[in-house]
Amino acid sequence: MNYRHAFHAGNFADLQKHAILLALLEALTVDEAPLAVIDTHAGAGAYDLRGDMAQKSKEAAAGIGRLLAEGDAPAPFAPLLKAVEELNVGAADAPLYPGSPLLIARALRRSDRYTACELRDDDFDQLRKVLGPYAFAQGLKADGYATAEARAGRGGRTFVLIDPPFERPDDYAQCVATVRAVRKVDPAAVLAIWTPLKDLETFDAFVRALENVTDDALIAELRLRPLRDPMKMNGSAMVLVGAPAAIEPKVSEITTFLAERLGEPGAAARVWRA
Repeated sequence: MNYRHAFHAGNFADLQKHAILLALLEALTVDEAPLAVIDTHAGAGAYDLRGDMAQKSKEAAAGIGRLLAEGDAPAPFAPLLKAVEELNVGAADAPLYPGSPLLIARALRRSDRYTACELRDDDFDQLRKVLGPYAFAQGLKADGYATAEARAGRGGRTFVLIDPPFERPDDYAQCVATVRAVRKVDPAAVLAIWTPLKDLETFDAFVRALENVTDDALIAELRLRPLRDPMKMNGSAMVLVGAPAAIEPKVSEITTFLAERLGEPGAAARVWRA
């Protein structure tokens, strides 16, 4: 699967991922203790929806475009919509969309730390520019899985975002291995994993493997259509390990709204604990 961020910026999966990410960061920054965030596959940090890749997919129009036009998204979407609005101050429309790095940097405090990993040369160059104004944020051209394992538990609380492109055949296994490694050195670490939903067999196998390394996972499945065609991205899921229980209602509201508003016949939302 080719899931380079720029092709899909602002689509339904980004809306689920980013709204949940901001809800999680809000909960984690209530505690005064510093938070160390590691982003394993950061991408470019922000995206021009008029760019060639975004225009080729045109997925943003059916995602962030609809939310902005319809204006009735529930409260858990407010932080994301505010970030989009502020990124586009003075623009006639909303041609720019913030990626996870910019959203994370905006949500953190000066006492926190943020490490954003990206291996692609062009995306890494853009990532460094996006993070430039944030002294506590570092762009790192390094393998994100290895960085998460190496930096977890180095002081303060740990939060790891795992958002791979799923172009490698071992990405699911690497996600599980990273959860195991991070929680071994920091049992209180919180992790969030984004995955596509193509077919149920692949996702169920991933969840079964994850259950072997943790019993503390909250899973939010957003199915835009029944999972019948494994050649399509039929939905997306956010898997949260060690997340505060208080965010579960927001996770459910975000996922359910997107299924009802953006889904095709047969769409469904499922939020459950593994």
